[in-house]
Amino acid sequence: MSFVHPTAVIEDGAVIGDSVFVGPFSCIGPQVALHDGVKLHSHVVVAGDTEIGDSTEVFPFVSLGHPPQHLSQIDPTTKLVIGKNNVIRESVTMNPGTKTGSGVTRVGDGGYFMANSHVAHDCVVGDSVVFANCATLGGHAHVDDHVIIGGLAAVHQHVRVGKHAIIGGMTGVEFDVIPYGSIMGNRAYLAGLNLIGLKRRGYTRGQIHDLRNAYRLLFAEEGTFQERLVDVAELFAANKEAMEIVNFVRADSARGLTMPKNNRTG
Repeated sequence: MSFVHPTAVIEDGAVIGDSVFVGPFSCIGPQVALHDGVKLHSHVVVAGDTEIGDSTEVFPFVSLGHPPQHLSQIDPTTKLVIGKNNVIRESVTMNPGTKTGSGVTRVGDGGYFMANSHVAHDCVVGDSVVFANCATLGGHAHVDDHVIIGGLAAVHQHVRVGKHAIIGGMTGVEFDVIPYGSIMGNRAYLAGLNLIGLKRRGYTRGQIHDLRNAYRLLFAEEGTFQERLVDVAELFAANKEAMEIVNFVRADSARGLTMPKNNRTG
């Protein structure tokens, strides 16, 4: 059985699943769908065509689904889709897509979004991510699974962040971040691999050793970057993690690639 506080406002047309909790002074728009077990604490506002997956918990003063912060004409048919088992802390904002973009902002499952973090229009966010306080995505950014973004860090529009990457606090990220990369600085530079994250997630010593060798070769000083990329693809063709980096670099991108500072490797 769901619980709706008497001071909450749920407009006609909203779809409320089983065991949903809607706290005091929360407002739910007519196109909103709250799946089973969603919990909204007090003063949460969910607007637009917004879907929130099972057992996601939303804390006070969060704003979900309001029109994008975009100068072009707003299209009311765009969407915000949030997955299941997320924790969305105080004052987080997430906007739907735009008609000039994909039209949909998508957030995966099991994410932890700390206070005042922001997911902009047309973004795609994967599973099991962590956004620290005030972490910010510009429009059209793509963040893969298991990424950690530090406090006050900002990711530029259209930037891709590969899986298992970590972005340090107060980092300004202008260019794509390779999978497993560790990023810091303003402006951001590639400081090595996210070795602590790899160990925590159960990667073996052998896997990490091979990945470090591939990284060192890719960002060595000898030859051109494209030549080194070919070398890594040939030497590490059987290594899944190294090839994820190779394929990420070779994929279409609207931005360049975040590189080591002063061509240093880690």
